[in-house]
Amino acid sequence: MELHELTAFQSNQLTHFKLVLIDVKNQDLHTLYMEAINGIEQNLKELLQYYPLAPEGTRNSGNEMDMTAFYAGQLLGFAKTSVRNYAIAITETATPQLRETLQKQLNGAIQLHGKVFYFMLERGLYPSYDLPKLLANDIAMANKAISL
Repeated sequence: MELHELTAFQSNQLTHFKLVLIDVKNQDLHTLYMEAINGIEQNLKELLQYYPLAPEGTRNSGNEMDMTAFYAGQLLGFAKTSVRNYAIAITETATPQLRETLQKQLNGAIQLHGKVFYFMLERGLYPSYDLPKLLANDIAMANKAISL
């Protein structure tokens, strides 16, 4: 499952970086974005070599791109990262009041993660309980992100 997590996360970030690259006006930052884009593309190509038994996924290949899965994936990744970051912060907090605040915010992040997860699951955007479909989605997402 870690292979899936890394592939899905990097595919989503690669798509995001490519979509916003046109808005990055500072040349030095633009260069860093390009370095990240090239590195992530290489990472995905290497990771995809570990998917040989996964069925090929297909997606809408029309000119109009439905970005629902991308945007939902961005939100899911944010929520998941928030849960992890809050959990770490709570273990390093010495102030009881701050700990209580962070625990409340952690619960909110957990609830958001659940809502986004079920949104994606119900629409077939994240077939987490069907490994062949999950891996096929990884392949399709990675290839789509590389080809942008």
